[in-house]
Amino acid sequence: MTGPGPAPGRKVRVLVVDDSALMRRLLSDLLGASPEVEVVGLAKDGRDAVLQASRLKPDVITLDVEMPEVSGLEALPLLLATHEAPVVMVSALTQAGADVTLQALELGAVDFMPKPEKNQFAEMRAHGDLLISKVLTAAESRVRRQRRPGSPPPSPSPSASPATPPSSQRPAAARPRLSAAGTAAACVAIGISTGGPQALSQVLPLLSPPMPPILIVQHMPGQFTKVFADRLGRACSLAVKEAAEGDVLQPDRVYVAPGGRHLSVAGPAARPRVAITDDEPVSGHKPSVDVLFRSVARHFQARAVGVIMTGMGRDGVEGCKAILAAGGLTLGQDEATSVVYGMNKAAFLEGAVKSQFALEDLAGILREL
Repeated sequence: MTGPGPAPGRKVRVLVVDDSALMRRLLSDLLGASPEVEVVGLAKDGRDAVLQASRLKPDVITLDVEMPEVSGLEALPLLLATHEAPVVMVSALTQAGADVTLQALELGAVDFMPKPEKNQFAEMRAHGDLLISKVLTAAESRVRRQRRPGSPPPSPSPSASPATPPSSQRPAAARPRLSAAGTAAACVAIGISTGGPQALSQVLPLLSPPMPPILIVQHMPGQFTKVFADRLGRACSLAVKEAAEGDVLQPDRVYVAPGGRHLSVAGPAARPRVAITDDEPVSGHKPSVDVLFRSVARHFQARAVGVIMTGMGRDGVEGCKAILAAGGLTLGQDEATSVVYGMNKAAFLEGAVKSQFALEDLAGILREL
């Protein structure tokens, strides 16, 4: 896993990869509008991208998903092997585009940007600030390549510590426990953003019944969350679905917040259910981790577990505090295994998480709880 960021004060050097000359020019113009970004190269296909990445050593690569000969999905592992720079995928907002983009995120791309359809380039220009933000965030992220096919997963270890160094240097530590002695977790809520698809695709397949209901807020557009849930479900022994209004929370099930809607827990204590609302963004996001965590704290009190993971910003910090105040347990992913140490860092620095964990330890920790 690579360390983040160009040298302080230096512009972020970007390689733009797209088979469309018009799109290459548009992306280059949008990125060039930022004084913090320098476009150092333009590549027309995956093969050209690998050659230019090796020569130019960019800080970030924007990569088109659909290209002739060598597609973005085929080029991604070659790029990461040649020059391990963070990659932002540029994808069409279609179901097919979503599935391929999620494959790319699982393979090691750190983020993605919606690509306009024909005659919608004005819309892309309107999202120039978002593109620049994603590139700048990517420049500060860590690249985590997917394990090679056939390689065994790391053995999960149910350990965590208040400040977790790299796993190779990490001493054995006490297992985190719920505040209410002798009780088991009644619900696990997970908040995650940049780097989430890859992290969750590594952790959730390692879980097996019996498990309490797991609720997930992954910052992601609405066109992607059902595809995301379906992909996770195919790899997991737990049932995974995009959460819907009125779903009754059941053990051994995972509920993913629909993009563009808030997910919370409602209903009587004996029969909690999913509530989906269209309220304003909270903590800058919709769905918001804070909304989910606060509702879990209200409903499950000391038997609530909140897990805050990789992602930019501070969504989830106040929700972690609410779970702690209710007597529950909060855990934060450590810096060494996060693509972006942001939300989890803020929660840790503000005392909103009881302990930090390495990604490879999370499945074991959840099983113990």
